[in-house]
Amino acid sequence: MTLKSSLLIVSLFLISCSEQQARKPISASNSNSLTSASSILKKINSIEELKIINYIKKDTFHDYIRSPNGFWYRYITKNTDNIVLPKKGDLVQISYEISDLKDEIIYSKQFNGIKNYKVDEEDFIPGIQQGLKLMKIGETVKFIIPSFNAYDVVGDENKIGVNTSIISTVTLINIK
Repeated sequence: MTLKSSLLIVSLFLISCSEQQARKPISASNSNSLTSASSILKKINSIEELKIINYIKKDTFHDYIRSPNGFWYRYITKNTDNIVLPKKGDLVQISYEISDLKDEIIYSKQFNGIKNYKVDEEDFIPGIQQGLKLMKIGETVKFIIPSFNAYDVVGDENKIGVNTSIISTVTLINIK
């Protein structure tokens, strides 16, 4: 082994044993951006809530119930005989339509068809998922669902826009 190669090996050994220096991040996260995004979402939710409250005020013939899950609802057809409510894992059959706050139908019952849905075990509109657990067989309920409980900030990437509240009229056909 030559002197040059010995010095090279020793130099590499000494360099590799030296303490690693921490590098500074290229871009630091800014907590102000999170605060800003949070305040924007709060404003959007407040605006949506005002639109929903105005919609409800215009409907002077019906009383709506505010759910602790963030949506409003009213019974169109109420079943007082049956006391069975859907629970996690039940397979339910429903028909439903979706409209906007101007009562213009976006997706009709005919378009949606009969939906078989396994409660809390499949992806579906969160507001309807929660609302189904309030329903009995044969009931029809009108749900007013803010965007955060419907299609969120992205919409459905088709007919329902970003940050859009929806109305869904749901009939619970059967529970298995």
